[in-house]
Amino acid sequence: MKIGVFDSGIGGLTVLKSLISKYKANYIYFGDTLNIPYGEKSKEELLKLTEKIIRFFEKEKVDLIIVACGTVSSNIYDELSKKTNIKMINIVYNIIDLIKKDNPSNIAVIATKKTIDSHIFKNNINNIIEISCPKIVPYIEKNIGNINDILKEYLSFIKEKHINNIVLGCTHYPLIKEDIQKYLDYEVKFYDMGKILLENIKESNLKIEMYFSYLDENLIKNINNIIKEDKSIDKLIL
Repeated sequence: MKIGVFDSGIGGLTVLKSLISKYKANYIYFGDTLNIPYGEKSKEELLKLTEKIIRFFEKEKVDLIIVACGTVSSNIYDELSKKTNIKMINIVYNIIDLIKKDNPSNIAVIATKKTIDSHIFKNNINNIIEISCPKIVPYIEKNIGNINDILKEYLSFIKEKHINNIVLGCTHYPLIKEDIQKYLDYEVKFYDMGKILLENIKESNLKIEMYFSYLDENLIKNINNIIKEDKSIDKLIL
């Protein structure tokens, strides 16, 4: 089975890593690192960029597309899914279903500005606190800023209220989960969108092809730190 997975950058690799650990398949990953961050773009820009990715996956004849981006999933998933006959998976819907099942008493979601502005979590989950964190993705992708200062800016309210259920509403955020836990300094349950379960994947031989619209040595190093398995990594501008 051939599965397409995409995100604005390396965040979606947390989803890919989870998939690889559970299912052997032919994975094709596309990270649009040239146009990161997606969380600051309009819906029109997002649709234009992601439609190119869908056409790439169609050309590669994938059987399933996993939208490993919280911003895309929460803002343009319905419009995007109508532009292809390939089945698509929305990771935000998956995590919302899990939260509803658990029904935690106090919960907050941290995500990109675009995801928070969509209120997809607030509209589906009672009494959830939404916090926009636009500086986290640039820190993870390009090491911009100081992580301790960034977490203090965004998570001080969560820490003050001792909120112990946190939705990582962007696939980049699991990459700094240990930093978040250290800052909060109390036990937290994380809802990680990367840890999705799919029942309709048919296993085959494991093969991993990775494409990024921008590549440099630091990015390749980060990729290798997340995905340990054998893989091909190439630059591709759509």
